[in-house]
Amino acid sequence: MKFLGNIIWLLFGGIITSVEYLISSLILMITIIGIPFGLQTLKLAILALWPFGSRVVDEGNSGGCLSLIMNIIWIFIGGFWICLTHLGFGLLLCITIIGIPFGMQHFKMAALALAPFGKSIQ
Repeated sequence: MKFLGNIIWLLFGGIITSVEYLISSLILMITIIGIPFGLQTLKLAILALWPFGSRVVDEGNSGGCLSLIMNIIWIFIGGFWICLTHLGFGLLLCITIIGIPFGMQHFKMAALALAPFGKSIQ
């Protein structure tokens, strides 16, 4: 069932979302300061490519204060707007019964888009 959900996800916008995240990741990696943010955007690209069966796991205090500071900077750079976009699509998809699994995937991506530092995808 996960495989079918991922195929439908890819056909109806998942591949486009993943490519957008990949392009923004490459743009962020142009500067040395943007490399950590580009790596976090790669997490979003991977999750946008194959979300069903993937889990977002909190790594605990592996980054310490740096992880918190980077999440705060990330929120101001664009994480807030990415999160709002995923919440909007999630709410829109949850209107129908068929769209609920896809809406739940957008909610999962919204949580990662708001604070990607200190989290991993499994």
